[in-house]
Amino acid sequence: MEERILIIEDDDALARLMRLQLGRGGYEVIIRGDGTSGLAAARDADPDLVLLDVLLPDVDGWVTYERMREITDAPILFVTVLGADEDTTRGLEMGADDYIVKPFSYKELLTRVKSALYRARRSAAQRLTYQNGPLRVDLQTHIVKLDDERIFLTPLEYKLLSTLVQNTGRVVSHQTLLRRVWGPQYEDRRQYLKLYVWYLRQKIEPNPSQPRFIITERGVGYRLAAPKG
Repeated sequence: MEERILIIEDDDALARLMRLQLGRGGYEVIIRGDGTSGLAAARDADPDLVLLDVLLPDVDGWVTYERMREITDAPILFVTVLGADEDTTRGLEMGADDYIVKPFSYKELLTRVKSALYRARRSAAQRLTYQNGPLRVDLQTHIVKLDDERIFLTPLEYKLLSTLVQNTGRVVSHQTLLRRVWGPQYEDRRQYLKLYVWYLRQKIEPNPSQPRFIITERGVGYRLAAPKG
């Protein structure tokens, strides 16, 4: 299955050239010319990697990046003419996976893309198991245990928990959880999410009224506590 790359770039000629180059490398490529349509594409197409320009015609790349992080965990690489040290530092400190300054060679683009995808795959593989005190979640076998006793979850409960496991230690927004577990049409149904978090806590928390695993980040979303040590 081809890995999918989303290019958000308002220079049509450059975007088409990048699509040609990446297509030769075996990737499926989607192009959008502004931040708004780029965010919609990230939501609908679920890309494996995003190449994001900073100087976009509607919403700049800095703001688009922050909104994108609420939608996808895919690697995001800034691709821009802004090559000053402060710009590079800003992009990387925001959490971008790489920062590519225009103009660049085909070899550089392909190398950076391959490296970012490799790091993402390796990171995903490391998140297949979650062990935190008495709680163990194995995403390969779909087995959840608390104090060595197996916990049986409904499909939705498991999907919610596995999404949190894949983002251990990071806050996952309400919208992202609703979209990934229930679908994009449920992004505004926070009551569904709140109810299923409550269900999960009843099953996996030693003391559901004082959760130690699924942490509420008020007004933002939920975070699965990172293992200590």
